[in-house]
Amino acid sequence: MITGLMFRDSIISAANNLANSRQAVDALNIFPVPDGDTGTNMSMTIGAAAKEMAALPDDCTIEEASARCASALLRGARGNSGVILSLIFRGFSKGFKGLKEAGAKDIANAFKEGVDAAYKAVMKPTEGTILTVVREAKDAACEMAKIQDDPLEVAFAALQAGKEALAKTPELLPVLKKAGVVDAGGQGLILVFEGMESVWHNGVIVQALDGSSVKPVDISKKTVADASDDIEFGYCSEFLIEKSDSAKEKDALKLRAYLESIGDCVVVVDDSDIIKVHVHSNEPGNVIQAALKYGQLINIKIDNMRYQHANAELGVSEGEKVIEPTVLQPENDYGFVSVCAGDGITELFTDIGADVVVSGGQTMNPSTDDIYSAVMNTPAKTVFVLPNNKNIIMAAEQVIPLVSDRKVIVLQTKTIPQGIAAMLAFEYDASPEDNQMTMLTAAESVETSQVTFAARDSEVDGEAVHEGQIMGLCNGKIKFLGDDKVEIAYKTIIRLFKSSMHSLITIIYGEGVTEEDALELETKLKKKLGDDVDISIVNGGQPIYYFINSVE
Repeated sequence: MITGLMFRDSIISAANNLANSRQAVDALNIFPVPDGDTGTNMSMTIGAAAKEMAALPDDCTIEEASARCASALLRGARGNSGVILSLIFRGFSKGFKGLKEAGAKDIANAFKEGVDAAYKAVMKPTEGTILTVVREAKDAACEMAKIQDDPLEVAFAALQAGKEALAKTPELLPVLKKAGVVDAGGQGLILVFEGMESVWHNGVIVQALDGSSVKPVDISKKTVADASDDIEFGYCSEFLIEKSDSAKEKDALKLRAYLESIGDCVVVVDDSDIIKVHVHSNEPGNVIQAALKYGQLINIKIDNMRYQHANAELGVSEGEKVIEPTVLQPENDYGFVSVCAGDGITELFTDIGADVVVSGGQTMNPSTDDIYSAVMNTPAKTVFVLPNNKNIIMAAEQVIPLVSDRKVIVLQTKTIPQGIAAMLAFEYDASPEDNQMTMLTAAESVETSQVTFAARDSEVDGEAVHEGQIMGLCNGKIKFLGDDKVEIAYKTIIRLFKSSMHSLITIIYGEGVTEEDALELETKLKKKLGDDVDISIVNGGQPIYYFINSVE
């Protein structure tokens, strides 16, 4: 039988196992645009569950452990891959409901519930992905449960079938075959299952290679501090910055000074290529944004110390209870939560009516819990959530069933300009349903171009893409490659103008671009399109994207 203790330790093992191979899973991503990489998102998602598991006592039931795991995964889910992982384990929890221990048929039923939950959440399931891997694992578990009463054998059959399904993903998705890789989400899931199998079959918790393994708390020896102790700065942020070429000469003392102005326990250790950062603050998003000005971030670790402190006690006495975020009573009719990165874009969304802005976007996918906290901090009876990134939409939608005292409507905005257009179309006197339709229509009428850099070597439509190369995207598809940011931005906007009739252009320039660059782009556009076109320029300050442009 699979006990609650075994399940608890297996989740810790799974989180460590995935963390050990996180970068390898990230490397399987074939699209060259910088994004919230699969391995990182899945690792952070299950890492949230591992911390919850560590607080459970040895005598917990499998119902208790799986329910606690599912809740933590849901709140910690980041990116589409993290959300799907959380849904699989939500199904597992449903399958283990009412059980102290799980037998062979219970394991098979848990897999069935997990697959059902994952497939229901995806509007257009694609084969050759994590969904295929978990479905094949489920089929094998169900078949083995018909002839075998040993739950370990059922679990092992599921793992082996999942591995076989993963190996076949390139045959189902030509883009994977062309790149010579398997599906990243499927690989992440197999690493999770392998970590669990290590505990179930061998009684061994996989340890994290960097020595930061989560360990179960010894409840009998633990002394709980007074939960009312005031922690001034609630978030502990740790990471490394790989300096960009343009930041080699930047003074890290300025970063230290800024961090000291918003927190304490600041450590900034600088050498020629790497900056190590540690800080306690109440604004982890601002910490990340400040650090991104110096280069790309690796080994990111952000802990909510207030939550950990309180849950250490709750793990002893109150089981499933979790610490709720600050809640503002829903007094207004409408409110807005927007996800974005960059001081200028944040200010823009605030100016047009956003109550709360969640720091995040490309490469910085906020968790479901981040968005949930923002919703609960919005004093409105109906809260519109604008993810403004396709990889954040699923995490935002998971908030809906968590909220009972206000209506949450997630608008499927995929870009910053779509989010701006949606908010500008809002009519206070209209109903929530009418506003939802009006705002979505406005968002869909906007065409977006983006200029960024290639995060990895790849191939797009038969053309080689080299790491660091400038790329121009039109409505999410790579259309131009080159070395000149302004020229690439110009080409993307002209291409969008050719696709339909427009009269308004908005240029949002970010990090790595000067105001002079933006004015040069405006001059080139007016020379080509004439003075009848209205052009607005905004200093967005956003990371990752040199330009985010819209045409309407």
